[in-house]
Amino acid sequence: MLTSSPRSDLLLGRFDEKRHMDELTGRAASGRGGALALRGEAGIGKSALLAHAAGTASAFRVIRASGSEFEQHLPYSGLHQLCVPMLEHLDALPHPRRDDLRAAFGMTEGTPDSFHIGLAALGLLTAAAQERPLLCLIDDAQWLDSASLQVMLFLGRRITTDPIAMLFAARSGDGAKELDELPGLVVRGLNDKDARTLLTARSPFPLDDQVRDRLVAEAQGSPLALLELPRAGGFVPPEMSSVPNRIEHGFQARLTGLTAEARLLLTVAAADPTGDPGLLWAAARHLGLDLAPSSAEAATTGLAEFGHRIRFCHPLARSAVYRAASACERRMAHGALAEATDPTGAPDRRAWHRAQASAGPDDDIAAALEQCASRARARGGVAAAAAFLERSVALSLDPERRIERTLAAAQAHFDAGTTDVAEGLLATLETATLDDHQHARVDLLRGRTAFTRRHDDAGPMLMTRAAQRLVALHPQQARDSFLDALEMSLVVGRGGGVIRKVVAAARSAAPASDSPDLLDALIELVTNGYPTAAPLLHRTLHGEHEPLWLRRPALAAMIAIELWDPRTHTDIANWLVKDGRESGSPLVLRLGLAQQAIDAAMTGDLGQAIAATAEEAAIADAAGLPPLIYHRLHLAAQRGRREEFEELAREAENGPHGTGQVTNLHSTTALLNNGLADYPAALAAARRATEHDDIFLTGSALPELIEAAVHCDDHATAKEALASLTERTEAGGTGVGRGIAAYARGLVTGVEHHFQESVELLAKERLAPYLGRAHLLYGQWLRREGRRRDSRQHLRTAHELLSKAGNEGFAGRAANELRATGERVRPRSEQPYEKLTMQEVAVARLVASGATSHEVAGQLFISKRTVDAHLRNIFRKLGLTSRRQLKDHPEVLTHERFT
Repeated sequence: MLTSSPRSDLLLGRFDEKRHMDELTGRAASGRGGALALRGEAGIGKSALLAHAAGTASAFRVIRASGSEFEQHLPYSGLHQLCVPMLEHLDALPHPRRDDLRAAFGMTEGTPDSFHIGLAALGLLTAAAQERPLLCLIDDAQWLDSASLQVMLFLGRRITTDPIAMLFAARSGDGAKELDELPGLVVRGLNDKDARTLLTARSPFPLDDQVRDRLVAEAQGSPLALLELPRAGGFVPPEMSSVPNRIEHGFQARLTGLTAEARLLLTVAAADPTGDPGLLWAAARHLGLDLAPSSAEAATTGLAEFGHRIRFCHPLARSAVYRAASACERRMAHGALAEATDPTGAPDRRAWHRAQASAGPDDDIAAALEQCASRARARGGVAAAAAFLERSVALSLDPERRIERTLAAAQAHFDAGTTDVAEGLLATLETATLDDHQHARVDLLRGRTAFTRRHDDAGPMLMTRAAQRLVALHPQQARDSFLDALEMSLVVGRGGGVIRKVVAAARSAAPASDSPDLLDALIELVTNGYPTAAPLLHRTLHGEHEPLWLRRPALAAMIAIELWDPRTHTDIANWLVKDGRESGSPLVLRLGLAQQAIDAAMTGDLGQAIAATAEEAAIADAAGLPPLIYHRLHLAAQRGRREEFEELAREAENGPHGTGQVTNLHSTTALLNNGLADYPAALAAARRATEHDDIFLTGSALPELIEAAVHCDDHATAKEALASLTERTEAGGTGVGRGIAAYARGLVTGVEHHFQESVELLAKERLAPYLGRAHLLYGQWLRREGRRRDSRQHLRTAHELLSKAGNEGFAGRAANELRATGERVRPRSEQPYEKLTMQEVAVARLVASGATSHEVAGQLFISKRTVDAHLRNIFRKLGLTSRRQLKDHPEVLTHERFT
């Protein structure tokens, strides 16, 4: 039965959709918020479903926002719509976050910290939700500007413990693919029975059965089509166009018979995304339109309402009107809107209208668009900057300026992640006259773009070619470009097999440096090996005036590991985290947290490793990026978690860079399998890790190769690997390297002194898991020598160290060895971090170190309410009742106080 509501009949048969939305709002009302994305073709009824949600959620405050096809170039315009009704809560935010939102919305001067805008918006929503639950309705999400979409997706993932529900509606196959990460629901067409019922109820004239059946067939279940096709005649053959196109044709049919003035007024309204009547009337006056009759005539079509806001009856109606206008009419409309737009209050919108009004190249407008791009980038709108610059290129008349703007637009698109567009822009320069510096910039951009594609290995050589072009022009930049090629190859995991090629090119082409630097050290390493290169690497790493990690942290961390220098690696990781927090750089902070996680796993503080991993994932989520993988792989391998490791390896395999995304995939696979005593698998992985003998990729795999080879009776491989490991660790000169090499030597030689030396050296270091492995291998050797009593002491120590460090695989090996001596092994006691989720571990350690709930929320990009919910779970799982008890709980307190 139809109700009296004008929209209720559009919800015929939508029982499943309404149930999902009612469940969402029901959970949110009880403090368990969430998000739901409705997908469906235009006109299928998504907006009606949003209206139903608003009408049935009487306890909620309803906040609305909508994407605009003509406003995608304005950063944070969609988020601004969502937040404006809640700005009275702005003062509840911490001062820096308040300023970030104000600057993002153009309410104040300044460059917002785009990294924290999501957190600021979350604070605004949660503050507003304290009064009553919030229902956020976001329609036409496929047209949201990318900056707004990223923040809104972050909000949708972060409101699980708040009384907030978010409903998105987006067209199928029309962009906004990022919405797929949220719980989703596909809105399908009505069945024939419901379609006939709707058609009968809403048709403007009586229909016989034959016509009704034809209209039902043409509409294909689209409620909007069922309403519009009768008005358009409804006799377009179904195979001629899609349902949305036929609906647009129906809307365009309403324009028939209108005067030129009424059509032009509708065109101006369609070209203005703001819906501001003051702007529309000013633009219409500029065109000399007679407002009263033309607006009255336009309103009779039902396409748009001319009230306190200008509203089209459906987004398809807006696009239908715009597309029906001639190119000349559209340019006239945009030109009038540009004249009516305040150049001070809305310079970007005015420049965009001017650009759309231009019939050909115009350097003045192109320059104005460049300024728009600078403002957009300053506000965190990288995609918007790319759009402005791309349009600027199209309008550039001066050839040299066109080249520079093309390079800038390609860089902006690369930064925004639209690398295909960047490649297309660079392709337009193939016939342009470029100087060597411009050629180098093209090669650098193409190289960086290649690194983002699966199975594209052109990146290192393209960047190397760029460096070679720069040798005569900018010698220092040329040297830096060679290092860029190396660093990016390693960071994205394309180092295997290419590092030596890049270094060889640098050796033959790089200009001389004033004093030996990092590039010289790497050339020496590849050319003459570790004995002569290690001293130079040490000097370069620590620097005469400043350490290397202040300029190239990724390479510095890899060199520290290559030199078996964990203390310097710890310093680098801690500096990266500190600098990342102070500078607000998510890239630096994520790199630092990943290095901290590896450092903590190597020292046996698995709780800290888990906490750092959780924080890195939270920051990646806030930035709209996937979490880094390499440290999670290392952590899973150290813990002996095969299923978790294999899942991460598949994630790396299917990611944008393929298996090469993780430089240490094979060496960590060898570590995992040695811990689980699967020596053939460990041997195969270690061989793959060392097959190219590449710097930074081979050294850490050599101990795993030696151990696996010895257990597989491949003594020739073990001896060869030991010679390489010995050369490296002796050159590095650290106790850690020499201690690991000593137990590897003991495996190969069977000489007891080598095992003893390993235990003595590693006992002076902080690497509990490796000391545990030294005791394990020594105890294992003693047992095989028939010295059971002597072996038990080392095996007990190994089991204790490895269990406490969470190295479950190696601890299991120690337990098996102990049982083989006849000793009973007590079950391993559960560590606190094993009772908690990854995020609970991070919350527990931060709170234990003195952080307030607000501070924890800011650091982990969650709401205070979520922090408090985690604390309740932590107290319950650990049997605690207060923060003070948490501070005193063993294995929870961090090594360093919260800062």
